[in-house]
Amino acid sequence: MSKRKVLVMGASGFLGSAVTRQLVDRGDDVRVLLRAGSRTRNIDGLAVERHYGDIFDTEAVHTAMAGRDVVFYCVVDTRAWLRDPAPLFRTNVEGLRGVLEIAAKADLERFVFTSTIGTIGLAVDGVPADENSPHNWSNRGGAYIASRRAAEELVFEYVRDRGLPAVALCVGNTYGPGDWQPTPHGSLVALAALGRLPAYFRGVGAMVVGIEDAARALLLAAENGRDGERYVVTESFMTARDLYALAARTGGARPPRFGIPLPVLVALGYVVSAAGRLLRRDFQLNRTAVELLRATSELDHGKATRELNWIPSPTADAVRAGAEFFLQRHRNRRSSSAINERRHPA
Repeated sequence: MSKRKVLVMGASGFLGSAVTRQLVDRGDDVRVLLRAGSRTRNIDGLAVERHYGDIFDTEAVHTAMAGRDVVFYCVVDTRAWLRDPAPLFRTNVEGLRGVLEIAAKADLERFVFTSTIGTIGLAVDGVPADENSPHNWSNRGGAYIASRRAAEELVFEYVRDRGLPAVALCVGNTYGPGDWQPTPHGSLVALAALGRLPAYFRGVGAMVVGIEDAARALLLAAENGRDGERYVVTESFMTARDLYALAARTGGARPPRFGIPLPVLVALGYVVSAAGRLLRRDFQLNRTAVELLRATSELDHGKATRELNWIPSPTADAVRAGAEFFLQRHRNRRSSSAINERRHPA
C-alpha cells in the first residue's frame, strides 16, 4: 500500500486519536486539525503535522485539507441531554456542511464520515437490524439523533449531488484504553472497575466495539468502502449487567449489586427532565438519555466484514483493557497526590 496523505479532523477525541495512531503506525503522512484548546494527550509524541482551527474556520479547514488524499471526519457533539438543540445542529449539521463544501472541491480519494448506530433502525421480530433497516424510532431519539440523521443524510447528498467520494461508519459504543476525558459510557466502566458503581439498570444494554477495532474499520473504509454506503461498526451486544460486572472483575472489585428496574429508570428520566425545565439546567440522565439507553437492539455488521474485510475482536477484551487503563490512571493520581503531600506537608 502506497503512503497516503491524510487529514484527521477530531484527532484529539477517543476515536479520532485511535485513528491517528493507526495511520502513523502504518507510515502515512498524517495531518490533524485541532482546536487551539484541545487536550492532545492521546496524540502527543506522534509524528503528525498539526494545524489549528475549528470546523467553522473556513480558511483553516481549507488549508488543512489542501493536498490530502483522504479525510477522516471524527467531529461530533454528543451532548444528547441538552435542552436546547441548537448547539447539536450547529456542530453536527451546519459545521459539517461547511467542511463538506470544501471537501467537494478538494479532489479527495475518500471522505470517511463517523456516524452512529443511532441512525440505524431497531430490530423487528428478533431479526438483527442492518444498514437497510428503516429508522423506526424517530420520536424517541430527541434532537441528538435528529442531528446525527440529518448529518448522515447531508453527507449522502454531497455524494449524489456533488460527487463527493464519501462513506459513513455507524459506530457503536467504543471501549478500550486511552479514554482520557472519559466518554459517558467509559466513565461507568471506570466506576465499576474501582468498585464505585453500586447499581445498574436492568433491561438495557448496548452494541459495543473495541476502540482499536472501530478505528481500523475507518481505515479499511478508506481503502475498500463504496461511495454513498454506510457500514455498521459494532461487534456484539452486551447487557449493562455483564458489562459492568466484567469491568469490576478486572479491577478485583465487587460487581454492582442492585439492578434498577426499567420502569424506575423511565420514571426517573421524566422526573429529571421536569426538574431541568424548572431549574433551567441540563442533566445528563434525562428523558432523552433514558430513551437512548432503551433504543438498542442487535445489529448485524456483516456488510463491513464482506466489503471492508473488517473482522473485530471480542469487545470483552477491550472492556478489560479499558478497565485496566482507568485503574492505572487512578493509581497514578494517588501516587502523585502522595508525592505532593510529602513535598508540601500541611
